[in-house]
Amino acid sequence: MGKKNKQITVLGQDITVSQDDFISLTDMLKAKDGDFFISDWLRNRNTVEYLGIWERIHNPDFNYGEFATIKSQAGLNSYKISVKEWVEKTNAIGLRAKAGRYGGTYAHKDIAFEFGMWISAEFKIYLVKEFQRLVEAENNRQQLDWNLQRTLAKVNYSIHTDAIKEKLVPKQLSSKQIAFVYASEADLLNVALFGKTASEWRNDHPNEKGNMRDSATLEQLVVLSNLESINALLIQQGISQKERLIQLNQIAISQLQSLIDHQAIKKLKS
Repeated sequence: MGKKNKQITVLGQDITVSQDDFISLTDMLKAKDGDFFISDWLRNRNTVEYLGIWERIHNPDFNYGEFATIKSQAGLNSYKISVKEWVEKTNAIGLRAKAGRYGGTYAHKDIAFEFGMWISAEFKIYLVKEFQRLVEAENNRQQLDWNLQRTLAKVNYSIHTDAIKEKLVPKQLSSKQIAFVYASEADLLNVALFGKTASEWRNDHPNEKGNMRDSATLEQLVVLSNLESINALLIQQGISQKERLIQLNQIAISQLQSLIDHQAIKKLKS
């Protein structure tokens, strides 16, 4: 299930949803009044028939021979099967049983919705509603991410055409800064863009959380991404650190100045 599981709340019960939209039946079962187990649901003939149809549609490797045996015994008082046994015997993919911190029984959303009816009709209705709300929220977030990437692409294109403004940001480096040998390429970029190394920034901001890049503006982060790519190219060309620092600082000045008044960036920050 991984560490990036999501959660929805249905009638006060928190329910885990995996990244591939499998829903925890174990969590759902906590909302059921009285003693009821997943194995009770799984031994029901209607449940077995539904699962067989679902697997036939979605699973080309489903074991129909074992399924026929299970189906013939489903509903008998003497018959009981666990999710683990169901999966092992039929090679089913619609149900999962897993141990550990994120363990429990999970079902594909189609099957989980059916299981919700065993909790109550009201529970199933709200389960479907909350799951749809989760999907819509994720779609909206992905759309925002796509719009951000598209806007940054437009901003990067404008950098090549905009002229340098009167005020230079950041400041041109001093001869002392240019002559200094930097231990890491990360600090080389920091000096080119921010005018100081990471340790210098920490000394100047002892009470700040994070690092200088955490405190960077959107414009600075755009330029930093560009500088990383440019620096890699300059290294491949065998250009010395001193010459690379001068070029990167000049590029940072030019690009930042182009971004200051860019309308797309203003919209992102508003």
